[in-house]
Amino acid sequence: MKFTEAQFAEHMKGINGSAIREVFKLLAKPGMISFAGGNPSNSALEPDVIARLSDQVLSQYGTSLLQYGATDGFYPFRESAAQFLGTAGVKCSAETVLPVQGGTQAFDLLLKALVNPGDVVLCESPTFLGAIQAMREYNAKIVSMPTDSDGVIVEEAEKLIQKHHPKLMYVIPTFQNPTGITLSLERRKALAELANRYGVVIAEDDPYRDLRYSGDPLPAIQSFDEEGWVVYMSSFSKYVAPGLRLGAAVANPTLLRKMVIGKQSADVHSPMLVQAIIDAYLREGLMPAHLERICAGYRAQLNAMLEGFKHFPQGTKHTLPQGGLFVWAELPEPLDASKVFQSAVDANVAYVAGTHFYPEGGHSNTIRLNFSMCEIPVIEEGMERLGRVLCDAAQ
Repeated sequence: MKFTEAQFAEHMKGINGSAIREVFKLLAKPGMISFAGGNPSNSALEPDVIARLSDQVLSQYGTSLLQYGATDGFYPFRESAAQFLGTAGVKCSAETVLPVQGGTQAFDLLLKALVNPGDVVLCESPTFLGAIQAMREYNAKIVSMPTDSDGVIVEEAEKLIQKHHPKLMYVIPTFQNPTGITLSLERRKALAELANRYGVVIAEDDPYRDLRYSGDPLPAIQSFDEEGWVVYMSSFSKYVAPGLRLGAAVANPTLLRKMVIGKQSADVHSPMLVQAIIDAYLREGLMPAHLERICAGYRAQLNAMLEGFKHFPQGTKHTLPQGGLFVWAELPEPLDASKVFQSAVDANVAYVAGTHFYPEGGHSNTIRLNFSMCEIPVIEEGMERLGRVLCDAAQ
């Protein structure tokens, strides 16, 4: 039997998967320098600490961590996660925190709870391509919100709300993926006010908030929410270990209950052992020193990448992130990042073409670069290689 496109569900037709996942297939090539992913540095991972904490919590809780647990989550983790998120101004308690399989699942559960086929979802343009894929799988109508160097332009967002009456607004406020831009304080307040005024749920996706290398921390959009319209989504993937697949969602009790019901049919519950390990990590106070250490390394890697733009064609523009894992660049037109990609791979350097981050496509002269997976000498070599490829293509 041969499956055809016609046999798939309507909501899966035309969905081709993540461009980043496809690029990952190239990484086994000898000598390849990858600026394509979004992984934390291997030096940021702590297998010895995780092993110790695993032994510790298994000794403390025994077989209860190896049994089924409540979908609502391991209560000690919900307590410690609420305290951790509160440092960003997030208004929450253990009762309003739901453990999830990374921030990605939080958004999926929110879409499952709210979005009918054809419902409008507003999002930044460009935005995280995984979120675009998730919205398309629920047959949402995606409408792009204009942005600038301070994030979403609130006045334009309000016009779109008035025109489209969206169910949901998706925003990455801090060190946005893919651009690295941070939403300003004034706009955070204004977006929360818009949500309350028009009854639009904001999905605040904030997995990078503590990877800050300069500037002052900003409170979450949710901290300005007065009526429970903002759902805050966090993840421990970029801080501790992506392989553990643990995040946390904060929502008003009514919406959180629907997300819990959606999670019951998805995976029953997030792994109890993993929740207990991260709970112990937080309770031991390991996070502050860990973040200080990894941010020092990332700061140096980011600076090396920014310095490497001297090799790029004249007229290239790029962001200057204060944190996160990504730098965004606009190449001089008519350079097409997708068409140049194979030449870059032939030169053993990879990136993600920026067009994949736009719901509407286009913007072919943009690229996203990640610096966290490469040591500084490798970044320097990779930027020089990529610069040569781009300069050759621009001639």
